[in-house]
Amino acid sequence: MVGPEIERLMQLLSRLPGLGPRSARRVALHLVEKRETLLLPLTQALAAVGETVKTCSVCGNFDSRDPCSICADDKRDPTILCVVEGVGSLWAMERTGMFRGRYHVLGGLLSALDGIGPDDLGLPALRGRLADGVVREVVLATPATVDGQTTAHYIAEYLAGSNVAVTALAHGVPVGGELDYLDDGTIGAALRARRSF
Repeated sequence: MVGPEIERLMQLLSRLPGLGPRSARRVALHLVEKRETLLLPLTQALAAVGETVKTCSVCGNFDSRDPCSICADDKRDPTILCVVEGVGSLWAMERTGMFRGRYHVLGGLLSALDGIGPDDLGLPALRGRLADGVVREVVLATPATVDGQTTAHYIAEYLAGSNVAVTALAHGVPVGGELDYLDDGTIGAALRARRSF
């Protein structure tokens, strides 16, 4: 029904998160229809990213320079290090504009089912970043899932005795959230993390 080039495009698009075969077919059709305004600029952008973007040797972020712009920014607080699961989590933290420290990307979470152990997370690199004594606080910003909390507990134990405060993000009721729509775990976490008003 379609040529091999379009078939290949649909197959590659279907590998992207959130796109199945039907969605990939619609996206491919849209790209071909908008060849001049969308497809060609997209291919140029993809080629540029493929050629220039690298993984930061300090924190694990993606950037066109190494160290990345966050690690190279001397206005950021070097005494606070936020540990995140992946680059997507780092970008989410940056989107808030609230965190002004530096990051350490784990590249995953501990998961016995997926065969991911402590050696797969680059924890020696994390400990190495604490060796010079500049970092005073490590913020564990792992997800509120079983694997995320297991990873956070493991890191807290791993860093015990390293002369840094280990903190974690608060969990609980989201801004604008109604109690009626929240699960029991979220409400329980909010109760445990309550503070003075």
